[in-house]
Amino acid sequence: MKEAKLPFKELIIHLRQVDTKARILEYSPAGKVPILIDGREIVWDSLAILDYLAARFPEARLWPQDLAGLACARSISAEMHAGFPDLRRELPMDIGADLPMPVLTAAAAADVDRVQAIWRDARSRFGGTGPFLFGRFSIADAMYAPVVTRLRTYNIPVDPFCSAYMDAVLSLASMTAWYRAADEEEVE
Repeated sequence: MKEAKLPFKELIIHLRQVDTKARILEYSPAGKVPILIDGREIVWDSLAILDYLAARFPEARLWPQDLAGLACARSISAEMHAGFPDLRRELPMDIGADLPMPVLTAAAAADVDRVQAIWRDARSRFGGTGPFLFGRFSIADAMYAPVVTRLRTYNIPVDPFCSAYMDAVLSLASMTAWYRAADEEEVE
């Protein structure tokens, strides 16, 4: 929403607190984050939220406009949403940390390889002259941003093509703000 310059108000609920679950349940029937509240509508799944926003704000062009790009973007976003369990388990998200590279299981290493293959394929087929998977920033980039942070946090080596993509994601104003917020939260 920040990258698309869509208006919103953010409510921060700190995780891993005694009252976290109760606070989330005040807003979400699933008891999980993220949550989007738009008037009377409540959307509580990341991919559903992004799809809702794309339909609600078509002028933001959150999905690629051409059919082949759209099909690829939806496919890789769904794959990110439902997949990569070993990468998620072995490289838990800790945006404020800079940790040594762990020894990955074969399954987690395969997840990292698959992510890089997705990035190379999307960029080479649909990236054009832009720095993102489909040239301009899209929902697919938003879906892979947490993986970008994980690979950076754990210093996982990637090829130069993927490193350039990660640099583009990490240089977004929204990502810079996310890292700054994580640093400030650590201080509290």
